[in-house]
Amino acid sequence: QVQLMESGGGLVQPGGSLRLSCVVSGNIFSIEAMSWYRQAPGKQRELVATITSTGNTNYADSVKGRFTISRDNTENTVYLQMRSLKPEDTALYYCVANVPSGRAWAQGTQVTVSS
Repeated sequence: QVQLMESGGGLVQPGGSLRLSCVVSGNIFSIEAMSWYRQAPGKQRELVATITSTGNTNYADSVKGRFTISRDNTENTVYLQMRSLKPEDTALYYCVANVPSGRAWAQGTQVTVSS
């Protein structure tokens, strides 16, 4: 099993930055990729970014050029650096581990972009 612990959400003004962190523990060798999802009220859950075990990254078109997913293998931590934040980025953000048996989800951290 994989356990995930998120941190870093909060309130930020439009144009500001935030960094989300996700500490991974447990059977980390089963992880094929790490992703960040988000879900805003009344909207469908959206895949924001993914980083594979080989370091390849993918982003949703809505965040390309503004968000960066990265990982620190020595700290077993995945990050989502968010810049130039917009009100439409407001959502509950989830760190997700992709493993052969499915996905493991963190508890979610709220990001609110508002003046």
